[in-house]
Amino acid sequence: MSGALLGVDVGGTKVALRLERGPLVLREGFRWPGDGDPRADLDLLGRAVADLAGRAGAPLDGVGIAFPGTVDGGVVTAWPSRPGWVGVDLAGFLGGLAAPVLVADDGDLAALAEARAHGCADLVYAGVGTGVGGGVVSGGLPFPGPERGSCELGHVVVALDGPPCPCGRAGCVQAFASGPAVLAEAARLGGAPVTGEDLVRALGDGRGWARAAVERGARALAAALVGVGELARPSLCVVGGGFAAAVPGYVDAVADRCAALARPGHPTAPVRPALLGGLSSLRGAVHAAGLARDGGQSTRSSSARAANR
Repeated sequence: MSGALLGVDVGGTKVALRLERGPLVLREGFRWPGDGDPRADLDLLGRAVADLAGRAGAPLDGVGIAFPGTVDGGVVTAWPSRPGWVGVDLAGFLGGLAAPVLVADDGDLAALAEARAHGCADLVYAGVGTGVGGGVVSGGLPFPGPERGSCELGHVVVALDGPPCPCGRAGCVQAFASGPAVLAEAARLGGAPVTGEDLVRALGDGRGWARAAVERGARALAAALVGVGELARPSLCVVGGGFAAAVPGYVDAVADRCAALARPGHPTAPVRPALLGGLSSLRGAVHAAGLARDGGQSTRSSSARAANR
């Protein structure tokens, strides 16, 4: 039996790992500690990788990492809960894994995994969670491709006078449609702090403020999907991510708003839920591990430039 492929999905609040070696599949995961110390974070990640490789009893043939920030050797931009990661020598850490490594934007990898799962060569994917990620697959390949950057669906501006986005702009779809943005709007409308469980319970009870908060996020995401669709002409739009999967009716709400934005003679692409649920980025990371293996050692030198968000 050959060596193992390892996929790592670096999320805003947690990390998921999946190792595949033939029929053997091992999973691991952990939440980031609250202090955000990058050295402690990398140590925790390194231990999790070593643990999985040890349990598999085989060397790693390839590692794929779905990353939520911009990397060019070192980390250029980090996600909001990890500002201390800026400047971290991620390429040096990856070199210590002793296997070809490919790092790519988490949304791009999720899009690739969902395209394969749906059997669709032309697809737009949106992942709604702590932020809003996304990716475009055209002709079966990520667009525009790792050497040119990722598809930043979450930072498509949908309202020129919209709320501030963590990226520094205003009116990005992420400022409306991410899980924290929807919960903040629900709290504003309901007059009290709202957790994800509170929102789901309120939707089940038919609370108007909960429906309005979800509808606001769904409208913004639909506007972004339809706008990208005017350029990419996908056959399918897929909505995934932990928040989208947890909120009943969220994907249907996005689908309805997309259909309402169709212009005469130009129907919008159908909108479907992610087949891989909240695991799209992780499964995409495993695909990336296979690409790293097939690309050999040459992959490592360019992999750290492949993530661009």
